Amino acid sequence: MAVTLAALVARFGGELVGDGAQTVNQVAPLDRATPDQIGFVSQSKYLAQLASTRAGAVILPAGARDATDLPRILTLDPYLYFARVSAWLNPPPRPPAGIHPAATVAADAEIAADASIAAGAVIGHGACIGARTVVGPNCVVGDHARIGADCLLHANVTLYYRCEVGDRAILHSGCVIGADGFGFAPNEGCWEKIPQIGRVLIGDDVEVGACTTIDRGALDATVIEAGVKLDNQNQVAHTVRIGAHTVIAACTGIAGSARIGRHCMIGGAAMIFGHIEIADGTRISTNTLITKSLPKAGTYTSALPFSEHEVWQKNAVHMRNLDKLVNRVKQLEKRLNELEPGNRS
Repeated sequence: MAVTLAALVARFGGELVGDGAQTVNQVAPLDRATPDQIGFVSQSKYLAQLASTRAGAVILPAGARDATDLPRILTLDPYLYFARVSAWLNPPPRPPAGIHPAATVAADAEIAADASIAAGAVIGHGACIGARTVVGPNCVVGDHARIGADCLLHANVTLYYRCEVGDRAILHSGCVIGADGFGFAPNEGCWEKIPQIGRVLIGDDVEVGACTTIDRGALDATVIEAGVKLDNQNQVAHTVRIGAHTVIAACTGIAGSARIGRHCMIGGAAMIFGHIEIADGTRISTNTLITKSLPKAGTYTSALPFSEHEVWQKNAVHMRNLDKLVNRVKQLEKRLNELEPGNRS
């Protein structure tokens, strides 16, 4: 697919400088771009690369008009512009509509005529698949589960019974939606399972990464609001609620009944305790442990930087003795305060 710069500007806006008839057929980094590709610069420190790039055109910040003689599109947000151009030039492959003969579909399931159900997929009783949705090979859609329009389920996705997914969602391979929450009642040294009769409700425009798991609740639903983006290998426990347009990087664990606000950004391998609330717009750094509610938006960090092993061992000893050190400091301060000002030295 080749498009002109003029067509890009007509579709996405921005200011065109140079030959609008210049065509491009792909996006590429500046150092590897060819004359039929378009590159981009989102930070001024990379503008120097324009001198050596072979790209046929570039996307630049609005203030970098004179940084190159190449045909260019000026925009306030080059990274976002690049993302939209890439999406237009690289539409996802779409299989033909219909149900593959090797799929297993319950007689009372509702499948839109233009949906696509791949080989090996299993669609349960009373399930509903929306218009233009693609269900990939070996996916399982449980009884009375519902999937909206224009969704994409990659291979081997499991959507348990009665769970719901909104429109335009993307579920990557191996993710599991609606497994039982971790609920057990102690009984004389043993554990009795608590039935998990809640659901998982996923809003519109949500993306769930590969091998991410979202558990159903014992009574109430686990809710993923519209526009949430979850990376690979996250664990979302029972009855968690994640607010709209929050993004969470890989390997994050969220314990049961946590409430995460809207427009939050959570770094990889963060750990969030259960039954706490996190304010809208909060940022949590990678490897950070959140043990209590964060009622005020801000950036929170707890991870320690790495060090050489010998240095770490010495510092670990001091960490274990911090309480003793604090008490000694308090005692010294008390003794100093008891002294007359003239006797202090």
